[in-house]
Order: sequence, then C-alpha cells, then structure tokens
Amino acid sequence: MIGHDEALRAVESSLDRPSAARVYDYFLGGDTNYAIDREFAHKLRERVPLIGQYMRTSRQFLGRAVRHCAQLGVTQFVDIGSGLPTAGNVHDVADEARPQLDTRVVYIDNEPVALAHSTLLLADSADPDRHCAIAGDMLKPDELWELVRGTGVIDLRQPVALVVNAVLHFIKDDADPDSILAAYREMLAPGSLLVLSQMTNENPRSDEERQALTDLVAYYEHTTNPGQLRTTDEFARFFGDWELLEPGLVYAPAWHPDGHTVFSAAPSESRVIGGVARKPAP
Repeated sequence: MIGHDEALRAVESSLDRPSAARVYDYFLGGDTNYAIDREFAHKLRERVPLIGQYMRTSRQFLGRAVRHCAQLGVTQFVDIGSGLPTAGNVHDVADEARPQLDTRVVYIDNEPVALAHSTLLLADSADPDRHCAIAGDMLKPDELWELVRGTGVIDLRQPVALVVNAVLHFIKDDADPDSILAAYREMLAPGSLLVLSQMTNENPRSDEERQALTDLVAYYEHTTNPGQLRTTDEFARFFGDWELLEPGLVYAPAWHPDGHTVFSAAPSESRVIGGVARKPAP
C-alpha cells in the first residue's frame, strides 16, 4: 500500500499522457479524469461511436457478476486490474448484496495512477479492515498471490471470487495469458469463482466496424495499456476446465441482465463477452 502523499505525487506526475484507467472512468461518467484523458476519449469516440456504451457494458457486467457471486455465498473478492474506484465498486456492490457486511475485497492494479487514485478515494468510502488497494502485476501470479495473502484481508484457504474484468484485452498472447490464468486457477480454493470479461472483435456488423475495431487497438498502442481483441472461442480457454455458471460464456448483456443493462435487446452489439466459472471440488 502507498501513502497519501506518495499517491498525490503519482497522480501529479501522470498528466503528460492519457491513462487508460482515467479514460475508462470518463466514459463511465466519473470525475477522476483530466483534459488529456478526455481529449483521447473524444478521439476514440469519433472512430468508435459506441465506445462509451461498450465500457458501460463491462462495468455493468462487473456489478451483476459480483452481486451473483455474493448471493451464492462467496464473500471474498480479489479484483485484478481494478482501475479507478468509480460507480459500482466491487465493495459497494458486495455490501449491498450482503447487508450483514461480511464481504472482503482486495483491489489490485499495476498502474501507479490507478493505485494512487484508489488509495485516495477508498479512504472516503471503504472499511480498512475489509477493503484495501495494493500494487501488483497480474503477469506474476505467485508474487501477486503472496501480496494478497500479506494484506490479511483475504483467507486464501477459503473460496474467493477472482475478478479480471475488462483487463484481458490489455494482455497480448505473447505475454502467455494461458499460463497466467492457469496459475490463478490452481491457487484458488475449491468453490472459488472466476469472473472474466473482455472486448471482442467477433461478428462485426460491417467492414467499417471491423476496421474501427482494428483502429481501436491501434489507438491504445499509444497508452500504457496496448492489447488485443479476441473471439469467444479464443477467450473461452481462460476458464480452463471449470464449470461455467449459467448462461455460460456469452455477450455480457446476456449474462443475467437487469432493467439497466445496455444492449439488452441486442447483446451481440455490445462488443463485450463475459462469464463466471466455479472451481470444482477435488
């Protein structure tokens, strides 16, 4: 964890280029973003007009998935690549789903800016005995898991909902995400849940949209978070042999939609796929 003054310095030193976390915050209607982030967001929207709704789709999926996990009785959450605290934080959703306030959350991000903002903002809304934000690198599972253990917030002997939402499209295949996800699946206790989502380039409606999605990936090469899009088949492997909960791996708006779900009438237009899987008993 980092201190308040260090967090402020990290934020102040980050304003020379867009932050992917703050761009996401902007599209979600948050206020933790700056002119350089908004300028980049406007450029994205010009090329991909629905980009803001795609990001809202990811955030809404996160909320519904966390609520579902909590209702199933899983009370521990590790959110990797959590980004900036904004509307629908994991701890807020989990506490709402379980008013007995027995849920615990560790937020993890490797972007200093996101961690700095988390440190500042969680101080106003979180319970330090049950919630914390730490720096960690998803690409180093063993090291990250020890950091989680060291917080004292999570009992890794018990089921955990591991959340990797809207992150895997920032991890290219040459970083070997297969081995990384396999390591996390191995370390999680039986009964744990794996919540995954990412943007997809599957079934574009036109050649123009196909090119727009290609341009989107190219634009992000100029941020701290370059990446790649994947089809459903390419993404499904990250769940390993775990049992997918109903309705399976689907376009995110089709995963337990509610009255607020964007693209609920046409889930395939959301460009976001997601699912939740459970680790079987040995």
